Amino acid sequence: MTDQKVWFVTGAGRGLGVDIVRQALAAGHSVVATGRAPERVLKAVGRHENLLAVALDITDPAAAAAAAQAAIDRFGRIDVLVNNAGNFYAGHFENISPEQFRAQMETNFFGPLNVTRAILPGMRAQRAGQVITVSSLAGLVGQEFVVAYAASKFALEGWMESLRFDLEPFGIRTMLVEPGFFRTELLVEGASTIWPELAIEDYAERTRQTIEAWKGVNGQQGGDPAKLAAALVSLSDAGDLPLRFVAGADAMAAVEAKLATLKAQIDAHRELSGSLAFAAAE
Repeated sequence: MTDQKVWFVTGAGRGLGVDIVRQALAAGHSVVATGRAPERVLKAVGRHENLLAVALDITDPAAAAAAAQAAIDRFGRIDVLVNNAGNFYAGHFENISPEQFRAQMETNFFGPLNVTRAILPGMRAQRAGQVITVSSLAGLVGQEFVVAYAASKFALEGWMESLRFDLEPFGIRTMLVEPGFFRTELLVEGASTIWPELAIEDYAERTRQTIEAWKGVNGQQGGDPAKLAAALVSLSDAGDLPLRFVAGADAMAAVEAKLATLKAQIDAHRELSGSLAFAAAE
């Protein structure tokens, strides 16, 4: 790939997506910034000769194909895909309706699949490209009140970890990004966060307390999304993407704690686990 690349960023109308667009443009790249309301991109970033804002609902495969074609028509290629768009259906499992759970998977899991499927043919043809997918700490570590969100992000993790084997022979690199708590708009009620539809008395008080706690966290997160966006551009420009980028001191601590827990769980039953092979024939 040349030093000046063409970036395709989903969820670019707000939050981390806006910062990724700004940082990529500042680094001299061209950017196709997509979202349900592309005018929000132009309002947040301003017009730029190397910026194309395109409407995209990532849950619509036809819209993904049309957005990819618009990028090719304008810039001739796509070098870096950033699957950033997503939302957060919060709640305990029994409080989240089946419709909500499916909607969570449609946006956070199948949405990136739709966009990536639309863009990979061009990357394969040029034998180069990068697929960067924004997962979450919740894609590696389960937490209370995030069962639907964590399920969608765990699914992303498995897809991306396996997708790299498909794409490496074509010169296409992949990277998962697992941010901790960053001061984005993910926890903005009604914009990215959707509360559970179903009411069950056993969960009522815990739900009330957790919702209030989440509302209190919004706007107080320790991570700076502009710094995260700059880090992603830097990693992309370096060329050799890591399979995973755990982003933020809180995320690193949580992942390291889980690694220690997994090791302890293996060690606790090592003898039993190692005894499960067929006995050798006499």
